[in-house]
Amino acid sequence: MKKRFSKMLCIILALLLSVTWIPAFAEEQEYEDESSHESNSEQVFSDVGVEDGFLDLNCKSAILMEATTGTVLYCQNAEEAMPPASVTKIMTLLLLMEAIDSDIIHLEDQVTVSANAASMGGSQVFLKEGEKMKLEDLLKSVVIASANDAAVALAEYLYGSVSAFVSKMNERARQLGMKDTSFENVTGLDDTAEHHLTSAKDIAIMSRELISHPTILQYSSIWMDTIRDGAFGLTNTNRLVRFYPGCTGLKTGSTSKAGFCVSVTAERNGFSLICVIMGAESRDVRNAAAVSLLDWGFANYGLYTSPGEELGTVRVAGGEEETCPVGCAAFSCVLPKAELSKVEKQVQLPDRLSAPVMAGDRVGEVLFRIGEKEIGKIPVIATATVEKLTFFEILRRAVTAFFLI
Repeated sequence: MKKRFSKMLCIILALLLSVTWIPAFAEEQEYEDESSHESNSEQVFSDVGVEDGFLDLNCKSAILMEATTGTVLYCQNAEEAMPPASVTKIMTLLLLMEAIDSDIIHLEDQVTVSANAASMGGSQVFLKEGEKMKLEDLLKSVVIASANDAAVALAEYLYGSVSAFVSKMNERARQLGMKDTSFENVTGLDDTAEHHLTSAKDIAIMSRELISHPTILQYSSIWMDTIRDGAFGLTNTNRLVRFYPGCTGLKTGSTSKAGFCVSVTAERNGFSLICVIMGAESRDVRNAAAVSLLDWGFANYGLYTSPGEELGTVRVAGGEEETCPVGCAAFSCVLPKAELSKVEKQVQLPDRLSAPVMAGDRVGEVLFRIGEKEIGKIPVIATATVEKLTFFEILRRAVTAFFLI
């Protein structure tokens, strides 16, 4: 009996020791408290840099941004606010796509055209007051043909009035961090507008947000289509959709104040670029500048991607479970093409964690390096919760173990 009691005492002491031993490992699981756990929040792009103005683009302003990460590869006077013409409609379309994807409005909805919408000049599909048209056809008219009357009809349908819609446009711009932007209308018509301005950088920001809604690219990549049951033809104002390999959109614009502007999206082998040109002298000059900038980006850079994955388990001291599963999110960064094959990935994890461990806790990190140079890091997080072993659970386990002796 004494021997069985001694064994039970040893079991209890061992279990208690496993809990009291936790502080010895506390320092091993402490990591800097980063502001975000998103996969790209900690990347370092200093060696990608921002090439500034060395290409002869013959325009007032330009920017080249990689779409997945938002990395800026090239800029030329990219933060000067200037008239954007119909490139304005990128924000108009963003609000509409967000409403569609939130199930607030629907592609099959029938929209009744107001007198105000029917009165719009410039690019149009010649809507008539009182005419009813399917929302999807109006949306295609805006994306493909840059129709001002369709843009106004949709704005009024979603928020009741153009002024209410414009207020939402400016609010969304602030949310996206568009510091150089002030919208006065939904079309980009600027004959009477005094402060309808944005910058190439801000256009790239809202373009990136818009293409996060994949449906828009289904429309913006169309060269020719029809509405009114085939009776009215639409031809894309963006000729690059037809003539530039990989072009998927996005929006052109031109007025006497703005010159010729465009935001072009293009993708090759999973590498997506957003090119914004503002203030070119003609459509051909604008398109040539966009082609030059896109060609330069595709020729010199690529996207390194490491998928999100489970990384096994880590032992847990004093936990109800002996181990905790861990994993990391996907990681992407833009690199010069010559460096894409040189990336090394290093997982850093402690030998042991201290209970309790909560799902989502940061428990380590994954470093990405090229030689000695760190190009980015992402957190390793616990993918399950492991509660701390309580005294009563220790006692229960001890009693169970005692009767199994």
